[in-house]
Amino acid sequence: MSATADHHVTLITRVGCHLCEDASAVLEKLRAELGFGYDELDVDADRDRRNEYSDRVPVILIDGQEHGYWRVEESRFQAALAR
Repeated sequence: MSATADHHVTLITRVGCHLCEDASAVLEKLRAELGFGYDELDVDADRDRRNEYSDRVPVILIDGQEHGYWRVEESRFQAALAR
């Protein structure tokens, strides 16, 4: 099992957000290559989540910790999973 398979990635999204759609496509491609756990959460479905992340969606979390927002930087993302 690779080290990346030990990680879980969450994408915080919003309906109708084109950056969210772009980030989701990149993460789905990377998941197919690297094998990490993955899910998506709607920022507007939870008040606390909306208060925390609303102005930065899409937000990428790795193992529950904020990794980045707006765009997936593939090399930086892969480096984070390799740790």
